[in-house]
Amino acid sequence: MRLRGKVALITGGTSGIGSATAIRFAEEGAAVALTGRNVERGEQVLKEIVANGGEALFIRSDVRRSDDCRRAVDETLQRFGKIDVLFNNAGVFHPKSVPDCTEEEWDETIDSSLKGAFLMSKYALPSMIRQGSGSIIHTSSGWGILGGDKAAAYCAAKGGLIVMAKAMAIDHGRDGIRVNCVCPGDVLTPMLPDDAAKRGMAWEDYAAGAADRPLGRIGTAEDIATAVLYLASDESSFVTGAALVVDGGGVAG
Repeated sequence: MRLRGKVALITGGTSGIGSATAIRFAEEGAAVALTGRNVERGEQVLKEIVANGGEALFIRSDVRRSDDCRRAVDETLQRFGKIDVLFNNAGVFHPKSVPDCTEEEWDETIDSSLKGAFLMSKYALPSMIRQGSGSIIHTSSGWGILGGDKAAAYCAAKGGLIVMAKAMAIDHGRDGIRVNCVCPGDVLTPMLPDDAAKRGMAWEDYAAGAADRPLGRIGTAEDIATAVLYLASDESSFVTGAALVVDGGGVAG
């Protein structure tokens, strides 16, 4: 029960890493508010948490919209009274190089990941500052460190999150607030087969490439949720401004 008595707000919480983290946080004692655009998936995650004795709230929200971000924070505070953990996990991926990427795809990628993390942090930070504590985690990527093929907008957004986390860690350390990034490698979520399809690759070939790393496998959403739990909990009380790579050794190799 490493998050007993804490309140966590998770964006992109309706599937993949977000839903796995929401469920794990609830198992560890947190009250969880999760946001996303898909109401049906959000309600399913909510039901699973509640069925297992957890306390949760689903808020339909689009992190690209300032009013939605403000409302998500306000509704969480109204329901639970505080926010101890903010997990900025929402994001999209378009496998495009710069010449191939449309302006709309660029804007959607940057706004979902980078702007969304900015907006959610902007509205959550005042309550954290008042209480003198908090942990903010951004979902970046190994490709936010090294770059990757046909992923210019995605790499720009994820790289920006790492440096933004460092800047926020400097600004708010004296407020008792820690800010970090988790940097997954290839993780078996709906985004992975979607990427394979968009690249015109057979899933078997794509999956074999994704598993070609020192640990020899694709990651799971639960692998990442465990790392996020560490950054959210008091076990990482002296960790801030860090980019925790969880990729089976892909960046190392």
